[in-house]
Amino acid sequence: MRTLIVVLLILWLIGAVSSNTIGGFLHLLLLASLILLILDVVGRRRSSF
Repeated sequence: MRTLIVVLLILWLIGAVSSNTIGGFLHLLLLASLILLILDVVGRRRSSF
């Protein structure tokens, strides 16, 4: 799960500095990685109890 988050963030950063032609897609990548990160944190919190 963390690997996917890191990959999405790296792709977002590469796209953000390269060009703005696919800006909407880049923001979707960022949003997806943030959602996965939140789900990962919530899932860990539940499993620790």
